[in-house]
Amino acid sequence: MSDTPTPAGDDGPEDHDDNVALRLEQLIIGAEREYTPFQAAKAAGVPMEMASRFWRAMGFPDIGQAKALTEADVLALRRLAGLVEAGLLSEPMAVQVARSTGQTTARLADWQIDSFLEGLTEPPEPGMTRSEVAYPLVELLLPELEEFLVYVWRRQLAAAAGRVVQEQDDAELVDRRLAVGFADLVGFTRLTRRLEEEELGELVETFETTAADQVAEYGGRLIKTLGDEVLFAADDAATAAGIGLRLIETMAGNPILPELRVGIAFGTVTTRMGDVFGNTVNLASRLTSIAPKDAVLVDDAMRKELTAAGAAPPAGPGEPAPEGRDHRFTLRPLHQRPVRGLGIIAPWQLTRRG
Repeated sequence: MSDTPTPAGDDGPEDHDDNVALRLEQLIIGAEREYTPFQAAKAAGVPMEMASRFWRAMGFPDIGQAKALTEADVLALRRLAGLVEAGLLSEPMAVQVARSTGQTTARLADWQIDSFLEGLTEPPEPGMTRSEVAYPLVELLLPELEEFLVYVWRRQLAAAAGRVVQEQDDAELVDRRLAVGFADLVGFTRLTRRLEEEELGELVETFETTAADQVAEYGGRLIKTLGDEVLFAADDAATAAGIGLRLIETMAGNPILPELRVGIAFGTVTTRMGDVFGNTVNLASRLTSIAPKDAVLVDDAMRKELTAAGAAPPAGPGEPAPEGRDHRFTLRPLHQRPVRGLGIIAPWQLTRRG
């Protein structure tokens, strides 16, 4: 391991930090700055216009023609453009790949710095700056974190590929029938005015971590977190129902978390870049907003799916009761109500049987 870099001469604190930041960049990227954007595009054999689209999609700022790019940037650009030239990806698809990768890893990098490295780089001795501690620490962690990232990505890619090949209809690859749920902390806006920043951060992290663990454990997929709200999906209604109730039960046992409310809808969902869209998602969001504290509301399509699967007894007139089934859930009808943009909805309150 190399020593922590130190500046020469009479550089002040700001120059010192800039020097260490540049050394950290070189350590992490594995190359020195030597190209302007135009030079990098030319070295990669890619038109400047295409290179700019890729860089913007990855979330990189416009740096003019500053010499700030490395051999790694050239190689990445060449690889992405090569997939287009080989006909493996269309240019719009390559841009989507760049955007989805950039957005996902940007959030991951921010989380690792804010929540992980920041705590570990507290100066061990008086007079040491955080930047002096960061370099050797990153040097040790980088290869381990890189291998772990690739491992998790491969695992997630395998799971996603498995779901795709099981679809019977090509149209279902984009427009699929899923159960979609929102879980929302009650009174979060009031809490933000009452809690200190550190307490608020702890609350949000506890909520997101607990929700992510429960969704994964019971077979769902966490789509995204929004501070006081999480969005999850499941391939079948019973799985989503179990997740919704388990979230309520788990959060109720945590003293630092406020009450929770959950809304779940079942129907056709459009998937794009790991996110979900459509009326089903909008309906799940509306159900969440009208749900009582510590309660799960579902729409009528979700109720029918649960009944057809034998997970809940029939609640509608004339619906046959599947024989030999152990009903896990019960459903109680609530008053129909108009919802802006979605017409009249018929919510049902979901509970665990017994």
